[in-house]
Amino acid sequence: QVQLVESGGGLVQAGGSLRLSCAASGRTFSSYAMGWFRQAPGKEREFVAGISWSGGSTYYADSVKGRFTISRDNAKNTVYLQMNSLKPEDTAVYYCSSGDTIIPSVSPEGYNSWGQGTQVTVSS
Repeated sequence: QVQLVESGGGLVQAGGSLRLSCAASGRTFSSYAMGWFRQAPGKEREFVAGISWSGGSTYYADSVKGRFTISRDNAKNTVYLQMNSLKPEDTAVYYCSSGDTIIPSVSPEGYNSWGQGTQVTVSS
């Protein structure tokens, strides 16, 4: 089992930027894909972005494509989510996730480890 700790959330005005970080421990970080999900009040958890084990392939939800960038530093056991041009509809708790595959899944069922989440609030 891997332990995941997110950081970097906060309150930002529309059009602003934030960078989320997720530090992993407990197993070989570089062997597995990682994902970012988010959950707004009253809504289901939704896929935001995913990155393959090597970082060579990335995947994004249509709603964030062109604004968000996922990356990873395997030497630091950390995955990042750079969020630019933020919109009020991006407001949610953001979760880092890890599974047992080398290519990320777009479904929460594809992951078996989750961080505690970090709140992102975008004001209009």
